[in-house]
Amino acid sequence: MGIQRIESVTYGVDDLDQCIRFFEDFGLALVDRDDRRATFETLAGQTLHLDTAPDPSLPPALETGPTLREVVWGVDTQEELETLTALVAADREVTVDADGTRHTADGTGFGLGLALAKPRPLPDPAVRTPNTSGRVGRWNESLSSVGRVRPLRMCHVALNIPKAGREEAVAFYLDRLGFRATDVVKPMGTFMQCEGDDDQHNLLLCHRPDRAGHNHVSFEVPGFDDVVEGGNHMIAQGWNEARRLGRHTVGSNVFRFLHAPCGGRVEYAADMDRVDDSYETRVHETTPPHHIWTLRSSRDTPDDSHS
Repeated sequence: MGIQRIESVTYGVDDLDQCIRFFEDFGLALVDRDDRRATFETLAGQTLHLDTAPDPSLPPALETGPTLREVVWGVDTQEELETLTALVAADREVTVDADGTRHTADGTGFGLGLALAKPRPLPDPAVRTPNTSGRVGRWNESLSSVGRVRPLRMCHVALNIPKAGREEAVAFYLDRLGFRATDVVKPMGTFMQCEGDDDQHNLLLCHRPDRAGHNHVSFEVPGFDDVVEGGNHMIAQGWNEARRLGRHTVGSNVFRFLHAPCGGRVEYAADMDRVDDSYETRVHETTPPHHIWTLRSSRDTPDDSHS
């Protein structure tokens, strides 16, 4: 099966305390910290590392300021880990940690790691069944707030890559790491799924005219209410929304983005398309609309209503 999921991400940060407060507000569990670094976990057992002095053996940062420094992908077996390591090492250096994690760089220069996946069973989410005339899912039961939102897992990462060389950058993941392209948007980027997951995408490489950098990491939450209430809580804590609540066109997930002090953005996501091997790669000659809908208000100005 090969790569199953995102296993960990590492950020190089300036203000550790601010970043810790952000991810505690966001709903991740702080499991370790000292004066230099901190580690958070999702409910699925993935880790997010914040480091004010990232390991110098990591590839150089591709942009200034706080940013994502490495994505480690979780592999299902030791045999597959060895196979993927050999494919990656054909033309680049790979180092190995004491715990067996392999570290290198992808075709653009982003830090990339491979490790044995250590999945943790997810708790059964509370099912909020809808009521519709003719199909009642909830009798004699009122809904209340979902409470503190706790992301289930990191579901995808999006990276900005220079437009020049984009075919080679995508091919690195397709040909060596076993990803498959689900949606190819020729003017914009390539959505890819890892072998062991069924999300419509786990990785997005976005074309930019002349620069590489971190775009966002997405966190799955159980449902629509969690996306709304999680974002509301973050705004109440003083964090800034990066995009209005909406539903994407490619992938179909409901989204809410927030600017993150560790660089880039983070996304609450729910209800993404699931696709299996029968899903054929869709090639888009033009870029589809970014979203099916976004939240609008009668208070919007004409310019704001189209953002």
